[in-house]
Amino acid sequence: MTNSRILEIALQQSAVDLNCAPQDFCSGTAKVVLSRANPQARRYLKLPFFCDMVSYGSNVVVSADERIKDFMETYIRRCPPEHCFETPQLHLLEREFQKYGQSVCFMAEYFLPDLDRLKPLSCPLEMRLLTPHDFAELYLPQWSNALCRKRKELDRLAVAAVDNGTIVALAGASADCDTMWQIGIDVLPAYRRQGIAAALTAKLALEILARNRVPFYCAAWSNIPSVRNAVRSGFRPAWAELTAMDIKTVSDLQKEQENG
Repeated sequence: MTNSRILEIALQQSAVDLNCAPQDFCSGTAKVVLSRANPQARRYLKLPFFCDMVSYGSNVVVSADERIKDFMETYIRRCPPEHCFETPQLHLLEREFQKYGQSVCFMAEYFLPDLDRLKPLSCPLEMRLLTPHDFAELYLPQWSNALCRKRKELDRLAVAAVDNGTIVALAGASADCDTMWQIGIDVLPAYRRQGIAAALTAKLALEILARNRVPFYCAAWSNIPSVRNAVRSGFRPAWAELTAMDIKTVSDLQKEQENG
């Protein structure tokens, strides 16, 4: 595996998710395509999209419902990629989406490993590799980023930090598609800012690569601790993504977050 191969795999997966070609993300020209369901897409995505917008830096590709195709073509051509995802331009999107009962829902930055920087990191605690038969008792609120109760069948691998026999931090890998596994990390408050998160993330990334899969990491760009962890672990920013969903789904997600 090389950095160029890792990027190639990510571009191929994004192309599957958005119903476009991998080279569309690197063409330098903004593009809108119609969204289509695909069984090879990331398994947590709800396809077809009403609107999903991705940038790997040089341009923006949008996968959208036919009803807003013309609007999105105008939108992505009137501003550079970095402004398409931010206010004040974002308000234009929201006003248009709400005409169809939709709203901006997810906005995140995705990271890929940099093989020139990814390496084992020291950890002040024992690190223990876990497999699915170890997960049964770990579907708890404190490990909700590392493991997903709703999609247990996708949880493939984890690395735990253990203090006196008790798990105090957990990094988990979800097989979100055939070629790429997503890393999530949780650390109990008393054990944060000690390098544990970075050590677990780096070890899990190396374990994933050893299984011939590409690890990837997602963080809201306002989640500074998570972004810092990605960078410290040996990851670098790869793409940004914005997804719209129906207003009821957005409201339900808001309630879930409010209720913890």
